[in-house]
Amino acid sequence: MITRFKKVFVLAPHTDDGELGAGGTIARLIEHGADVYYFAFSTAEESVPKGHPSNILEIEVKNATKKLGIKEENVIIYHYKVRKLNYARQEILEDLIQHKRNILPDLVLMPSLHDIHQDHSTIAQEGLRAFKNCTILGYELIWNNLTFNTTSFIKLEERHIKCKSDALKEYKSQEGRTYMGQEFIYALATTRGVQIGTKYAESFEVVRWIIQ
Repeated sequence: MITRFKKVFVLAPHTDDGELGAGGTIARLIEHGADVYYFAFSTAEESVPKGHPSNILEIEVKNATKKLGIKEENVIIYHYKVRKLNYARQEILEDLIQHKRNILPDLVLMPSLHDIHQDHSTIAQEGLRAFKNCTILGYELIWNNLTFNTTSFIKLEERHIKCKSDALKEYKSQEGRTYMGQEFIYALATTRGVQIGTKYAESFEVVRWIIQ
């Protein structure tokens, strides 16, 4: 089934969200020949920890997505202000529609519609509006999900989780955050795997599923 997805959009409100929510799945999709496009809408320059250059997250997302196997030219970075994406809803919607017209994805991975972070919620809502004719899966970021419906799972192998973990290690400016650590990444993948009787998995909410 996963091999049917040839053009995949990953919508990341901030750098690292796409890897955190779907890093293993991205690695597996690329392994099966999918062309994955990664859109980061904010590099959160206002929130960069002291001691780092203001553009550090832009550098890190390029390194991280490279580790996942995403082509450099498929990583599109915007500089909308962190925690203020809701003020740029129309611009973001127009960005998404333009990319859809140019590429026409058959799968979109985006934050859950239940994500309570204001930026994540904005990207999820505008993604839902923009991609009315695409299959959409919402990825989980459990620290932001008041609730999350585990309505679909992607089976993964250890190499996919290692790839995800290695990608997230590129975010050296974010070290110390529990959810960035290897232990957490493997624990969540193991938990989702237990739910479907496999060793590792990532879970997604089915926002829209188109059967062809």
